[in-house]
Amino acid sequence: MSTQSQSAKQAQQLTPFASALAGALGACFSNAVVYPLDVAKTRIQVTSSAARGKRKDDLSMLSLLLEIFKQEGINGWYRGFAATMLNTFSMQYAYFFFYSFIRSSYIKRMSLKLPPGSKTPALSTAAELSLGAAAGALSQIFTIPVSVIATRQQVGRSVRASSQSSKDERPTDESLLAVAREIIREDGITGLWLGIKPGMVLTVNPAITYGVYERLKSLLLLASSANGKLTPGTSFLLGAFSKTLATIVTYPYIMAKVRIQARSTDKDASESEGLPGGQIGNTKPKAKQAGAVSLLLRVLRKEGFVGWYQGMSAQIIKAVLSQALLFVSKEQFEHWALAIMVLFAKFSSRS
Repeated sequence: MSTQSQSAKQAQQLTPFASALAGALGACFSNAVVYPLDVAKTRIQVTSSAARGKRKDDLSMLSLLLEIFKQEGINGWYRGFAATMLNTFSMQYAYFFFYSFIRSSYIKRMSLKLPPGSKTPALSTAAELSLGAAAGALSQIFTIPVSVIATRQQVGRSVRASSQSSKDERPTDESLLAVAREIIREDGITGLWLGIKPGMVLTVNPAITYGVYERLKSLLLLASSANGKLTPGTSFLLGAFSKTLATIVTYPYIMAKVRIQARSTDKDASESEGLPGGQIGNTKPKAKQAGAVSLLLRVLRKEGFVGWYQGMSAQIIKAVLSQALLFVSKEQFEHWALAIMVLFAKFSSRS
């Protein structure tokens, strides 16, 4: 009995690790379910500016999924799957870990300032957003290289080759290491951190999502007798609404980050400089990658304000489904993660 209580206590002390593991597993599960939608929305985001001559229907998620299946088969729907799952796990693990650790430390500091026996008040929305942004910034620094590789793999060589000379021989290997070497050869080691600046701005996305979710959850629990738990259906709806709001607010930077990482902006830049066929030419090194702000200004000039939100419906469908599935499954994964921690604590105590 004492061993079990000690193991549970040790597991409780590792709550940030358990929460991070639960969040990462839940995120991988939810993203794996909707992964073909992720590939489609990425291609819409990077090809929208280069496909001005296409009808709007050609850039819909359903039509693009059918086109990918026709040209590349079922494998096209899962291009870059391994790298994306690695990125999802590492990103979500880092985010949930930093978020849980920072949040628990912040609450502990707040409780020290209160009189003994006083109940710690709920965090304000501003505090939730700030803690989420800080956790997102820390996780971005460590995980963005895998995100860059995953984006290149999802886009495929057909789009990336449009910004290369037709005479440029490219390797056919699309593995994670091969794409990483290609990025380093073209842009140097810093190429693995393409999109870090808009990525830092986008740390407010999960902050808004979880801030709104936690606030609405608190209000619902306060107005009902749900014993501190929401039904799966309510969690799904709250997750969907929270992610939709966050996506609408931050979408222009989401689109800019994807285009920067895929280097699809090189073709637009070369066209604006008058090079034929979108070629950058055979000069090396490659043209300097445009920043997020200049990219958004260029899109605004060529496509108008609507260009900032090209592909947003695809982004929302994918993001809302995956985020809602994450919220619904996270509690179950937390139980499993806690069980893993208890077993690990028991094994450590016996050793």
